[in-house]
Amino acid sequence: MSLTFWHHHYGISVPSLDAAIAWWERTLSFTLLRRYEIASIPAEVAVMGNGSCHVELFESPHAKAPSEQRSIPNEDIHTWGNKHPSFAIENARDFAAELAARGADIVWVKEFPFGANIFIRDQAGNLIEFVQNSRPELTFSTL
Repeated sequence: MSLTFWHHHYGISVPSLDAAIAWWERTLSFTLLRRYEIASIPAEVAVMGNGSCHVELFESPHAKAPSEQRSIPNEDIHTWGNKHPSFAIENARDFAAELAARGADIVWVKEFPFGANIFIRDQAGNLIEFVQNSRPELTFSTL
């Protein structure tokens, strides 16, 4: 049996769910799909969507702030664990210009021999990456 799977969502802990919802709506054109509470954590949760991309935001009264290095792309890799969500875009310069117009905290826009990327920080300092890449053809195989 082969394993077949696809991306479902990325989870991000934030200090203020209301502020995070507003930021994802304003800055990245996500919409609130649902909001609920998980008493066993405890946490308030918001699921945000933009097309087939979904982000799950968590606000927990027991959460701790990350170290400052977690907000710096080349420093964050020195800490074990998950790093950042990454979304594909067609043109880094055009996308960065739109992000700047929306007031995004842009860490960098870099071009490399193999492509380009953008790093931004959300309202809580969490890193988000955008990678310049051709839009893939959506094909599914049962092989």
